[in-house]
Amino acid sequence: MATFVDRVVLHATGGDGGHGCASIHREKFKPLAGPDGGNGGNGGSVILRVDPQVTTLLEFHHLPHRRASSGTQGMGDHRAGATGEDLVLGVPDGTVVKTPDGEVVADLVGVGAEYVVASGGRGGLGNAALASPRRKAPGFALLGEPGESADVVLELKTIADVALVGYPSAGKSSLVAAISAARPKIADYPFTTLVPNLGVVQAGDARYTVADVPGLIPGASEGRGLGLEFLRHVERCAVLVHVLDCATLEPGRDPLSDLDVIESELAAYAGDLEIEGGRVPLTERPRVVVLNKIDVPEARDLAELVRPELEARGLRVFEVSTASHEGLRPLTFALAQIVETARREAPAPEATRVVLRPRAVDDAGFTVTRREAGGEVWFQVRGEKPERWVRQTDFNNDEAVGYLADRLARLGVEERLFAAGAVAGDEVRIGPETNSVVFDWEPTLVTGAELLGARGTDLRLEDHSRPTRGEKRAEFKERMDAKAAARAELRSEREHGVWTDPDAD
Repeated sequence: MATFVDRVVLHATGGDGGHGCASIHREKFKPLAGPDGGNGGNGGSVILRVDPQVTTLLEFHHLPHRRASSGTQGMGDHRAGATGEDLVLGVPDGTVVKTPDGEVVADLVGVGAEYVVASGGRGGLGNAALASPRRKAPGFALLGEPGESADVVLELKTIADVALVGYPSAGKSSLVAAISAARPKIADYPFTTLVPNLGVVQAGDARYTVADVPGLIPGASEGRGLGLEFLRHVERCAVLVHVLDCATLEPGRDPLSDLDVIESELAAYAGDLEIEGGRVPLTERPRVVVLNKIDVPEARDLAELVRPELEARGLRVFEVSTASHEGLRPLTFALAQIVETARREAPAPEATRVVLRPRAVDDAGFTVTRREAGGEVWFQVRGEKPERWVRQTDFNNDEAVGYLADRLARLGVEERLFAAGAVAGDEVRIGPETNSVVFDWEPTLVTGAELLGARGTDLRLEDHSRPTRGEKRAEFKERMDAKAAARAELRSEREHGVWTDPDAD
């Protein structure tokens, strides 16, 4: 079973928002006292946060699908639904978040750094929040929005000060075990180290970390061996240490050729240099050469032979033996000095800026596009507000559909459809092509609610209070005046012979 995983694909889904509630308040002597439906709760979000106790992405390897809890539905008596809890996932320090296409979206460095992978959906409004002077008793509520879904790639890039690179069986794991308390697996066959090993080195008052990167071979930058899988772990290191095997018996190999091969592989490796900790190219970072296994007489002679040429290249050279610990103390103090210098010269982290991007004056927030395919013509509406309103609408409720039509009309969708050449009966799609709401457009949408009066009103909630004494007197006077006018009209008609009997003549 794998114990170290440094690259996984995470499928995250935010919690759904709870639906709003459509309710009418009822109590004694007030059977219809107005709407009191509460709002639905917001869904929880999926958040990645750097946890110092987490050192591997193994947990996401076994459980790649994660979903936050959803909000609950609103209730009557103005009771809002519960908000879903955020799902906080701990990741190691140095985790890089990428899209499936390889674009870096977040670089999580430092304890507490976090990134929201999938946001939770909004809760729907209850009918109490939808009430207005013109819509006194909404008979509907808005639905909760579904949570966001996102697939991201998590890559772990070890946070270490020193990276040990070299051929397999060059003695990198032995060097880590000799200068730190780490105890990696050590054997006399190639590719013993299958995962990066970390060790903490104490040199006087200085303390730094050392990473043993699994052995590199020619073609590692192209995927040969294990190098491509673990070259990312050297991107954040301040100094590179070439561990050269002076006692190798393989034909065609010597310390100088090994150094040239590893340098060419590091130069060919295309790392993510735009993220924090990787801005300096690997070819420009400090180098230290360690000639290992000088406890073997032939290896000591070879180290003395190649040392002048390595120093002529401007490299600091140390002859060590991990078996007898010869030369390890000067090496650890030299590395401590280089690490301290790199820490002092590192640029101070800049505070996160708050960037405001106001909407353009001529930006309506949506677009209307005329589409044509297969001899069919339709009009596609895209925009944050129209798509969100469609998701929140209960299409089984005629009044809710009418409310959606009012909102789209106020936003200016109908005017844009007219401008695009749409006529009554044309097909309109709101949303993306793969998941859109399709309907035949009518400029004036009439629903069942309009047949009963103004949309959003209830005749049962009209004012039926008793008239005052002054109102009764005015009403009585109006009736008497009407009767007097009627009698005067009848008298005038009689006097003019309108009511004369023709048989009497």
